[in-house]
Amino acid sequence: MSRSPYPSTVTLPPGAQPYPTIADFLAATFPVVSREAWRQRISEGKVLDDREQAITLQTPYRPGLRLTYFREVAAEPRIPFEAPVLFRDDHLLVADKPHFLPVTPGGRFVNECLLHRLRAETGIAELMPLHRIDRETAGLVLFSVNPGSRSAYHRLFREDRVEKQYRALARCPEPPEVREWRVENRLEKGRPAIQMRVADGDTNARSAIRLLEIRDGIGCFSLLPLTGKTHQLRVHMSGLGFPILNDRHYPVLLPRVPDDFENPLQLLACALRFSDPLSGDIHYFESARCLKV
Repeated sequence: MSRSPYPSTVTLPPGAQPYPTIADFLAATFPVVSREAWRQRISEGKVLDDREQAITLQTPYRPGLRLTYFREVAAEPRIPFEAPVLFRDDHLLVADKPHFLPVTPGGRFVNECLLHRLRAETGIAELMPLHRIDRETAGLVLFSVNPGSRSAYHRLFREDRVEKQYRALARCPEPPEVREWRVENRLEKGRPAIQMRVADGDTNARSAIRLLEIRDGIGCFSLLPLTGKTHQLRVHMSGLGFPILNDRHYPVLLPRVPDDFENPLQLLACALRFSDPLSGDIHYFESARCLKV
């Protein structure tokens, strides 16, 4: 059994009461954990309410209630790659995440995540990611070191004032007539929810994409996400007819198989640029990683 040393929290959404009990809510909201596993955790007193009292299987759903629990999984896979720290000062830390390592705990990963690795390595329990990239994606992730300045850096991402640059490889057997695209559409969760889909409605996802070169039928693309929707670049590349190499979600969701460490998704968060909200200095960070077929 692998158990997180740090508590997780979830707040029951306000409004209507869509579930009879908290146990029903947890089982429906976190389907990666089986209903029986949630029942066992609750029966063992491992889920607490906002008064630090253990809930029971019969505790009714109460909108706005904040729950605390510790993530645990029976068997957690080891991700055999390191995540070097590229920069650190009193406010920020920049890590170069490998493919396959999640940024935060989730699903079958508890301690095998970038956040817990860096907390153990640095001894900074207050460390928190300011943004996230997919588990399958490699590259730069920016962390807040100081809770006192965290909101200033969060605001940069919330207001889209961080320039994020990506590289991607995709099959490109023939040079396309157009080599630059601006993709704008609306992305929503699909069915299943682990896959995003293009939907009607107001635009919420924008990307600037440019083909840099083609070698042996493989195109190298520069990607600039102008917004930060889940899987945005992967959906936009697939929509252009250039699904990213080794993408198991787009254009078709493939069955889950063990991670193939030799063939990662060819998507890299290669650079970050922003004006520091405290000092006014321009920060520019580059990943030391590269993509390969």
